[in-house]
Amino acid sequence: MSRPDSESRVRVQRRDGVGHLTLDRPRAINALDLGMVEALIAALDVWREDPDVALVLLDGAGDRGLCAGGDVRGLYDQIVAGRPEDTALFFRAEYALNAMIAEYPKPVVVLADGITMGGGIGLAGHAAVRIVTERSRLAMPETRIGFTPDVGGTWLLGRAPGRVGEYLGLTGATMDAADAIYAGFADHLVSAEHLPELHHALQTRADPQTATELTLLFDATHGPSRLESDRPWIDDAFAAETVAEIIARLRSRPEQRAAEAADELETLSPTALTVTLAAVRRARTLPDLRAALAQEYGLVMWFAQTQPDLPEGIRAQLVDKDRSPSWHPASLAELGPRLVDDAFAFEPGIPLWG
Repeated sequence: MSRPDSESRVRVQRRDGVGHLTLDRPRAINALDLGMVEALIAALDVWREDPDVALVLLDGAGDRGLCAGGDVRGLYDQIVAGRPEDTALFFRAEYALNAMIAEYPKPVVVLADGITMGGGIGLAGHAAVRIVTERSRLAMPETRIGFTPDVGGTWLLGRAPGRVGEYLGLTGATMDAADAIYAGFADHLVSAEHLPELHHALQTRADPQTATELTLLFDATHGPSRLESDRPWIDDAFAAETVAEIIARLRSRPEQRAAEAADELETLSPTALTVTLAAVRRARTLPDLRAALAQEYGLVMWFAQTQPDLPEGIRAQLVDKDRSPSWHPASLAELGPRLVDDAFAFEPGIPLWG
């Protein structure tokens, strides 16, 4: 997760009381590297005490999305080269940014227009005003590369209705605007064509005054959420104690989408699925986002330093692109009995905070 030229990949502007941050790496759907994270932190640090900045607006350049996630290919290079300190450096900075957005003393308004996944959820999901459009596609797809949801994703997943969090976390399913609002990942739907008008309103701040009230002026009525209509089979299956039992329940359901979810789970890393299920459920008991980030950091470093499925998943998806990962262990039945305990007990060596 390199730094070169990263400063130019974040546009930082201040005008009429609005601090405007634009991720400017459109060819990579604004995927984050360390320099971009540090540039965002630096701007937010300056604006925290700036009386001329009343709110912060965060968006992404291009028409494909806010942010497709972190620089996963860079993570692969670090793992293969045996550089855990570089991995820790990125995640410590990224999680500090996630916490900063959640705790920021001024409203942070995020436009999650288009693809917003992985690290993009860490930017958008914890903001004060979270806006999606008809083009939005949100997901935490980490299990598809033999990994686990992070950037506070388990905190959001653990607070989704019913067992929707387990479903989204394990399958990596994509949400549209209605789903994202229903699941608690977004607050408002604004038509993409009205985003420039919203930006202008935030700058001029005509009555009403707050960012939320101004957004409501452009709030559109979203259609039905498929997640909500799928709750009967999602809640039934994903309440099961283990991943194997979840798959068995999905197979017993008559709904086609339940069968499709089972098919998807059977292609994914057994290790990633098992640890993610535990992570989402444990996040429900945690007191705040920082505690969830701390839990995720330990798991992320456990995957990066001890588990072959993470580099193998990235290889299959992004390096060789053969889409045929060889998971190890290859089946749920082969997982060791202490897998979850070992994952959550892992000590990264480099602490998250401080």
